[in-house]
Amino acid sequence: MSAAVQPTAPVVHPRDGRPAPVWAVRVAHLIPLAVLPSGLWRIALVAGVPLGAYEHGAPARTHGWESVYVLSLSLVSEALALLSLGLVRPWGEVFPRWLPLLGGRRVPPSFAVTVATAGAVGATLVWGYATWGVLSRNLTVESDGLGFSPAGFALLVAAYIPLLLWGPLLLAITVAYHRRRCRD
Repeated sequence: MSAAVQPTAPVVHPRDGRPAPVWAVRVAHLIPLAVLPSGLWRIALVAGVPLGAYEHGAPARTHGWESVYVLSLSLVSEALALLSLGLVRPWGEVFPRWLPLLGGRRVPPSFAVTVATAGAVGATLVWGYATWGVLSRNLTVESDGLGFSPAGFALLVAAYIPLLLWGPLLLAITVAYHRRRCRD
């Protein structure tokens, strides 16, 4: 009589399964909310909502592939922001089973920390530079055919300023993830 082969349970690392600090969970949920206003602004632009933006004196509109690009940018930005939840959830420790080749395997903490740190630095640099560029130009005066009414410019700033939080908040929860998964 042959013994039935029992599947072995995956090896669990002693640092896995530790709960994330409450503040890190809150911050991880705040990141997608900080990214949301800019995405909604872009979606409104594609939908033709008057936002106080104009091109050559006419309300700014997107057409064709430009609309696809703007919508895709909004969706990808929000999806990347939602990935920050992986730093405080179990799927940030073990790859989801549905992922080919990686499903069910332990997420190497060094991989998660490296990718999240690169994302935090990238978001900080991109949105810091973009903010400096927008605020250093007077976009209420038409330049290069693009301009904003004062209210439209205020709406633009209100929608995009929260993006300045993305990088620093991501870096903070990355540090918490590193402490939780890499230190005793």
